[in-house]
Amino acid sequence: MKKVAVTVAVLALGLAACNKTAENNAANETAVENTASTDINAAENATASAENELNAAGNAVENASANTGNATTNATTNK
Repeated sequence: MKKVAVTVAVLALGLAACNKTAENNAANETAVENTASTDINAAENATASAENELNAAGNAVENASANTGNATTNATTNK
């Protein structure tokens, strides 16, 4: 009877240890997923920022070109 009780106790402890491991694994997996989600959001924000910078640079080039054209026209017209 004592052997049965000891065996049951050992099995119960083993199951309890497995449950804690499963809980820890689930928590770790959630943390990894949250970190990945944060990294993806940061990458998307960086991409959007880069696109805005490129648009601003393109606008600056267009404005410079227009200003050059205007200056040339004004210089020619206002001799």
